[in-house]
Amino acid sequence: MGDGSITPRLGNMKALLGIVAGAGASYGLYKLLSGGSFKKNKKSAASESPGVRGKQPGEVSLQPGSLLAKVSGLDVVCARPVNAESVDVASDITQQSPGSLEPQHLKMLLSCLQTSNNQSDTCQIILTLGNASAFTVNQNLIREFEGIPVIAGFLSDPAADVRVQTLNALNNLCMNIQNQEQIKVYVPQVLELIETSPVNSEVQLGALRLLTNLSVTDKHQHLLKESITLLLSLLVVSNEVLQVQALRVLVNLSSNPDMMDDIVQAQAPASVLLLFDARTAPAVLLRLLTFTGNLKAWRPSAQVAEELRRKQDCLFRVMLDESSQLHSRLVQLLSHPDGEIQAQVARVLI
Repeated sequence: MGDGSITPRLGNMKALLGIVAGAGASYGLYKLLSGGSFKKNKKSAASESPGVRGKQPGEVSLQPGSLLAKVSGLDVVCARPVNAESVDVASDITQQSPGSLEPQHLKMLLSCLQTSNNQSDTCQIILTLGNASAFTVNQNLIREFEGIPVIAGFLSDPAADVRVQTLNALNNLCMNIQNQEQIKVYVPQVLELIETSPVNSEVQLGALRLLTNLSVTDKHQHLLKESITLLLSLLVVSNEVLQVQALRVLVNLSSNPDMMDDIVQAQAPASVLLLFDARTAPAVLLRLLTFTGNLKAWRPSAQVAEELRRKQDCLFRVMLDESSQLHSRLVQLLSHPDGEIQAQVARVLI
């Protein structure tokens, strides 16, 4: 076939990526933590799952950058010849929504993702796969096509926007219980992204959303035992959006009695008590009170309580010990103008 047919074909490849409709989704924080305790359990994703690219020193930038940059005007999806079948597939995809993609379309996207060497192309392909992953049928297909490790390999991409879209795609895939078995091996890498990314960044938010879905049931909650201090530290340095997301994870974990020993022993910033204040955003305060209620439902023996009192700055001493200032701050919240908050405070104080 002559060279004159290449231009329209590449135009069709533009259309392939044009179905994307967007995606949802500090290093200084590292110094708030006492030694980064979870890192001792961190495993290289490359050693646990095939197809995952290992992170090289200096590969992930720790500086704030443009996040979730909009991509347009793509000329080439992947640098390889386009055959007639690709043209037909691209033509079909432009007529369909992400929920109606055919298996061969997903295969094509995963193949292009592995060969793409352009940041904009990579970001747009992952966006498309992430949107498609909102549908159960595609969640299963991507797993069957061994696409989860392919997508997860971009958690270590140098570009923040690529990491954000990767987290968003994994978050959608994580809605599938079978997919969680593969995604769980990336928990150490996701925690590292939270710790080393700029505070309030889209990377942190995407990572917390993924951990929220992964911790809804108690099956994989043990993987987050070493992350309690990190999550508590986020509460005192983050904006409202990240505070809410971190609390969602903490509420999930504290709902499991088997996790309570690890939670109350975790090192906690004393300033977390300052959040029990009428000026705290209601969405944050309500979840904080739910977390507190879960903690107070735990009843340690006298011996265990005494051992915890000897642990400097642990969550038990900050929030549950008799010497804690939490009780007096809760009493003040009984006069909060929000009736739901008043009721939640009353339940915690009983």
